[in-house]
Amino acid sequence: MIVVDTNVLAYLLITGDQTQAAQTLFSRDDDWHTESFALIELSNLLATACRTRGLASSRASRLLETAEELLRGRTHVVSHQRALAVANELAITAYDARFIAIAAQLDTLLVTEDARLRRAAPKKTQRIGEALAGR
Repeated sequence: MIVVDTNVLAYLLITGDQTQAAQTLFSRDDDWHTESFALIELSNLLATACRTRGLASSRASRLLETAEELLRGRTHVVSHQRALAVANELAITAYDARFIAIAAQLDTLLVTEDARLRRAAPKKTQRIGEALAGR
């Protein structure tokens, strides 16, 4: 089981500089979990790509559908109170706190490429490369 941030999910589905690493991680363990907010963030990312990068809306829709299938039964919800507490404890956004809280709840590290989040919670996060190395 792996708990991922939205950016790792996006790298898995959308070609970028970490896509190969995300695909390798997924091939090693496809039991990916996340906070349900990840699908909202991914939807926003896809909508922005449609507006600014020429991503076809039909392609965006297929990518979102793929993400929903991949995560079916593997999304979790953090209470707003818990997200607020983690956000205040780590001085991070309540959005990011949701992912940290889910990883803690599932007793694992959050895989994220968000450098600011990793700096704020180094003992609770790891990069894709670190997950591949078995940190």
